[in-house]
Amino acid sequence: MKVYEVGGAVRDGMLGRPVQDRDYVVVGATPEQMVELGYQPVGRDFPVFLHPRTHEEYALARTERKSGRGYKGFTVQAAPTVSLEEDLARRDLTINAMARDASGTLIDPFGGASDLRLGVLRHVSPAFEEDPVRILRVARFAARFGFSVAEDTMALMRRMVEVGEADHLVPERVWQEIARGLMEDRPSAMFEVLAECGALARVAPEWEHALDPRRDAGARALAVIDRAAAHSAPLTVRFALGGMRAGGAAGSLCTRLRTPTDCRDLALLCVRAMSQIRIADTMDAVERVDLLQVADAWRRRARLDELIWATALDDDVARDDYPPAAALSMAFDATLAVDMASLAAASDDPRPIPERIRAARIAAVQSAMDGGD
Repeated sequence: MKVYEVGGAVRDGMLGRPVQDRDYVVVGATPEQMVELGYQPVGRDFPVFLHPRTHEEYALARTERKSGRGYKGFTVQAAPTVSLEEDLARRDLTINAMARDASGTLIDPFGGASDLRLGVLRHVSPAFEEDPVRILRVARFAARFGFSVAEDTMALMRRMVEVGEADHLVPERVWQEIARGLMEDRPSAMFEVLAECGALARVAPEWEHALDPRRDAGARALAVIDRAAAHSAPLTVRFALGGMRAGGAAGSLCTRLRTPTDCRDLALLCVRAMSQIRIADTMDAVERVDLLQVADAWRRRARLDELIWATALDDDVARDDYPPAAALSMAFDATLAVDMASLAAASDDPRPIPERIRAARIAAVQSAMDGGD
C-alpha cells in the first residue's frame, strides 16, 4: 500500500499559493484494509476515507468509464491493481494530475509542471469530454490563475458544447462553479472562456450577449465585475453587477441558475433601482424616502449597503467618495430618528399610520438636507 498527495495541494504548493485542503490517493489497498487501519468510509460513489487523526480525505486509486450522459454518467472501478498513473489519467487538467510520494518526489506523467510554468490549462486525455462540468472548471481556473486555455483543449470544449454535453449540466452545479469563479481574482476570465467555447449561451443564455467580451457592452460589464473583485466585494455584489446586465431577463437567469435568495434579491433590486441611486444626490427629500422604500431599507439595511456598493462600483468610483451613496446614507440615518411608537400612538392625527411614518421620514430627511435646522 502506497499513499500519494495529489491534485490541488500539489499544484498550489508549486505555485506558492496557500494550500487549503490536502487530498491523497491510496494505491494497492482494499476498503477492508482501510477500515482495519482506522479510516472512516465516507464515499458513496467510490471508496473515500477520512484519516483517523487528521480527517483528511484518502481515496482508493480508481478508473472511470463513461456509461451515460452528463457528469454523473460514470462507472467507477477502484481496485488494488489500479496504478497511480491510471488514477491521474482520469483527471481533468495536467496541472491537477500531479502527485507527490511520501519522500516529496514529484510524479508528473502528463507534464503538469511544464504547463504550470507556461500558464496553460491543458486537458489530460480525450476522456476530458466525458464530463461537462470540466468546461466550467477550466473557466474557473482561468479566473483563478490567469492562465490561458490550450488550443486543443478549447477545441475539445467547443465540440462538447456542439454535441450537447453542456446541456446536461444541472443548475446547482452550474451555480456552484459560477459562484466560485465570481469570487476569484479576475472573474472576467471565466466568462471569456465560457463565451469562446459557446458554453455561456447554453448554461446562461440571458448572459450570451450581455457578458460577451467580444461586444463593447459585454467587455465593459466584465470590467465592472473585475473591479468588484479588486475591491473585495462579496458574492452578492459581484453577481448583482453581472445579473443586472440581463435586464428584464434577470429573474429568468436567477431561476435558471437557482441562485441563493440574497444574490437573486440584490440583482433584481439593482435592475429596479440602480439608475435612481446614481442620481440620489440630486433628489429631494420625498424622492430619497421613496427610493429607500423601494430598497426596503428599514428592514434590510445590509442589502441597502450592498446596493450602494454595487452602484458605486458600476460607476467606477471609490465607495467612500461616492456622492449619491453619501446622500442616500445620510437620508437613511436621518429617518432612524423618527419615533415610530409616538407616531402610532398619536390619536389626534387622522392619517393612517403608514402615511404618518412616511411624512415624518420625509421631514427628517428634509431637516438633514437643510443642515439640521
